[in-house]
Amino acid sequence: MRLLFVIPHYYRAREGLYGSERPDPQPRMQALSATLLSLHQTFGAFQTTLGHRGERANGGLATALDIVVCTTAEDHVLNAVAPDLYQHEVCTAHPRLLGYECHRVMRDRLGRYDYYCFVEDDLVISDALFFRKLAWFSDAAGEHCLLQPNRFEVAGTAPVRKLYIDGPLKPGLVDPALLRSSGRPTLQARVMGEPIHFRLADNPHSGCFFLNAKQMQHWVEQAHFLHRSVEFVGPLESAASLGIMRSFSVYKPAPVNAAFLEVKHHDRRFLEGFVKFPEGFHVR
Repeated sequence: MRLLFVIPHYYRAREGLYGSERPDPQPRMQALSATLLSLHQTFGAFQTTLGHRGERANGGLATALDIVVCTTAEDHVLNAVAPDLYQHEVCTAHPRLLGYECHRVMRDRLGRYDYYCFVEDDLVISDALFFRKLAWFSDAAGEHCLLQPNRFEVAGTAPVRKLYIDGPLKPGLVDPALLRSSGRPTLQARVMGEPIHFRLADNPHSGCFFLNAKQMQHWVEQAHFLHRSVEFVGPLESAASLGIMRSFSVYKPAPVNAAFLEVKHHDRRFLEGFVKFPEGFHVR
């Protein structure tokens, strides 16, 4: 399996909402390093077992892995990570439109990979079966259906130690027409003897998306490809989600089996600031 990951990355110290604009660069360095390393550690070839034989591990899941990091000029912290982890693409776009430059890179490499992956620079993937699950889902549901992972944050203390952060969108935040989909509201299948449920996503955003070769070809052929619209929440969110919303019926694993496909948000701004749990809150 041949995988292309394209990552928009920007950092410039200032006071801002996003991690790319905070005064301290250290958290951004840690997040970017965790993202890049997780891709190599989960999908890369350099895996072995302890012992004198040094047997290759996970050879049955072998992949060819290319990672491209898109930046603007010198506004980044790539110097904090090993250069052999990525290829560097310097872009001239406005920093908030870097995600669309990633789409261009993916288009320019059309026909060379089995999966084309857009991943924000603070997401960690640790499921070696991630792409096997995606392939199974598209085979079962059809290429017009796209499975998105659930994005989560973790904490070491109660009341919540794991929080899936992409809940329903606030009314008025997004034009409801953008969220309309012709897909079936729910899908169900059995995986290893267990029922697994999927829902048509009321919030398709995950900070990432993963298209197989046929889906990528379909997306590139759409009139809206590379329109650089910012109408889904904002420019960063639009680059991560608007194109797939317009091109596919987007599903996510239902809460009852949310971990079937998931990615970790290295930042914890939802658990540590955005979400306020009332006193005495507990998970029902």
